[in-house]
Amino acid sequence: MGEKIQDYRELLQKLGIEELNAMQQEAYQAIAERPEVVLLSPTGTGKTLAFLLPLLDRLEPELQAVQALILTPSRELALQIEQVLREMGSGFKVNAVYGGRSRYKDRQELQHPPAVLIGTPGRVADHFRRDPNLTAHIRTLVLDEFDKSLEVGFAEEMRAIIRALPALDKKVLTSATQKVDIPAFVGLQDPQTLTFQRQDQRLTLKTVVSPTRDKLETLGNLLGQLGQARGIIFCNFKDTIRFVSEYLQKKGIDHTAFYGGLEQIAREQALVQFRNGSHRLLLATDLAARGIDVPELDFIIHYQLPPRKEEFVHRNGRTARMHSEGIAYLLRHQEEYLPDFVEGASDLYLQESPPPPPTAWATLLLSGGRRDKISKGDVAGFLIKQGDLLADQVGLIELKQDCAFVAVPRQQARQLVNRLNNGRLKKKKVRVSLLP
Repeated sequence: MGEKIQDYRELLQKLGIEELNAMQQEAYQAIAERPEVVLLSPTGTGKTLAFLLPLLDRLEPELQAVQALILTPSRELALQIEQVLREMGSGFKVNAVYGGRSRYKDRQELQHPPAVLIGTPGRVADHFRRDPNLTAHIRTLVLDEFDKSLEVGFAEEMRAIIRALPALDKKVLTSATQKVDIPAFVGLQDPQTLTFQRQDQRLTLKTVVSPTRDKLETLGNLLGQLGQARGIIFCNFKDTIRFVSEYLQKKGIDHTAFYGGLEQIAREQALVQFRNGSHRLLLATDLAARGIDVPELDFIIHYQLPPRKEEFVHRNGRTARMHSEGIAYLLRHQEEYLPDFVEGASDLYLQESPPPPPTAWATLLLSGGRRDKISKGDVAGFLIKQGDLLADQVGLIELKQDCAFVAVPRQQARQLVNRLNNGRLKKKKVRVSLLP
């Protein structure tokens, strides 16, 4: 075990990780040695890295074919895994395919098959029907957050995909839920199940009572009291998100939204702006409760409580991740009763508070990306040399295939757009725009 982990020190360093945690080490060992593993571990504990390392170990560099398949319930999780693999710099080609993305782009990339294919079950099943040859050499299958894929209606697609894999000899299933039913079509014979409970989690629950049923003024006062802290406001429905968003806009409270009804590009941009600090607040449905890449949160707010305990636990898992502290606020009308699964919450009484100040960052969108052989260093150099920014004024940079996002000081953002738009970045003329 120690020898194989040592082989990946360089990959871990590229991710800024010194060593694997206890769960990742145990999962690595099991996945490397056993043909069937079920990994049950809470949100934020690092399951992605736990299965990626042994997966890479099984790939054959000389084989130009899809060798490993990772199925995810959401586009965001597929993109997140793709990003982690690219940042590891393993040398293996990787592609993500998902609904909402151009099939033409997919087909172009699959003409030169990736060693690792990541995708949502619907889009992957579609490609396998059109080109059965893609499945011939797939030996490793990962069903990441498999219970969520079943919950959102992908059972038939998953069944069809598994049937189409003649060379399959390793199956890995992951979930953030402790008690899950595995459907018979997965075909597990004698899996090793690894169950990890969250250790040292220090989650505080606070109930905030609202005198009005819409709870908007109470939410505004709570956000004013929280100031510059970063968090997610959970709603049960996208119509509620629109309703709450209108109120926050009137109050001048910066935020972005994330839910299933948004176009894919809007969902990606929302997460980018939340990660880089351009927005401190994310208004979201349970789509954001797990399977997305977001930074450590100071709090989460249940504007509406979910109907089931599982969603409540997953939401709360977005704060107090790993060994950190976190706080969850529960907004309720004074005549509204809390469900039985809410335990140990203490009351918080608010005073009227001014809105929190705007963030110091804004996000620029550049029209060049990895496909143009542009690196993060190239983007930083472009902003420093042509935009006259200091090195510490260049915030988080995220590279995509055909574009790049970068956080810059909000006060200088429009000036930078005027100065840099249609400028040349590594010999490519790029468009530069400011995200709202």
